[in-house]
Amino acid sequence: MQPKYPERIVCLTEETTETLYLLGEEDRIAGISGFTVRPPQARKEKPRVSAFTSANIEKILQLDPDLIIGFSDLQGDIAAELIKAGKTVWVLNQRSVEEILSMILCLSAMVGASERGNALVEKLAEKIQRLQAATNPPVPKVYFEEWDDPMISAIKWVSELIGIAGGKDCFAELGQMSHGKDRIIANPDAVIERNPDIIIGSWCGKKFRPEKVAKRTGWQNINAVRNEQLFEIKSPIILQPGPAAIIDGLDELTAIINQWKALQTEPL
Repeated sequence: MQPKYPERIVCLTEETTETLYLLGEEDRIAGISGFTVRPPQARKEKPRVSAFTSANIEKILQLDPDLIIGFSDLQGDIAAELIKAGKTVWVLNQRSVEEILSMILCLSAMVGASERGNALVEKLAEKIQRLQAATNPPVPKVYFEEWDDPMISAIKWVSELIGIAGGKDCFAELGQMSHGKDRIIANPDAVIERNPDIIIGSWCGKKFRPEKVAKRTGWQNINAVRNEQLFEIKSPIILQPGPAAIIDGLDELTAIINQWKALQTEPL
């Protein structure tokens, strides 16, 4: 008997789908999340079998996967049902940039693509190191909002990417919290007190409305609002705990922060 790497993988979230495509192992994917937008061809080529907190268990089982990959406790019930059905399930829980890179290494090893996985991680790590080496003052204070009602601040990997891009997360202590409920900012005055220079919105699943943010009571006195430094980064490229956050999300963060820095050096 010849042992084999997984050949029919169902990815319940986008980041593992994107990673397998980047590794050139997309033929192993049997099903994907309905929220997948990266890479675009995945939606055309692969059947969609799940949302985020729900899944079509019958459809997944019909695909006869030999590996199902999920993410976090929010998919725990889905994972449990599939395990009870006799399937092999791997649930990830990466929350930091380092853990995202480790996920890529682990996934690449699981499909026999360690060499390509190592190369991808090295490329992403080199990008991070290059940006860190290029950072210089001034350092803007950044308020990153991933939901508006209730207001939820940046998760850990986003908080870290803000630092890599040359900024400082206003609520870095909340970024250490894994669950969104623990990153809720109950009192909007807390943002006023920290007075961010830049506000970035990434409201998962809906369009960021800077004009609504600017009209919040008392927020007219925040530097970012007074200087019109409110921006949107689309959630698929920054709130996905995978390659996208480092490939494209980090680029957008860097561009926003560098634009703010350029304004500080313009002559009056």
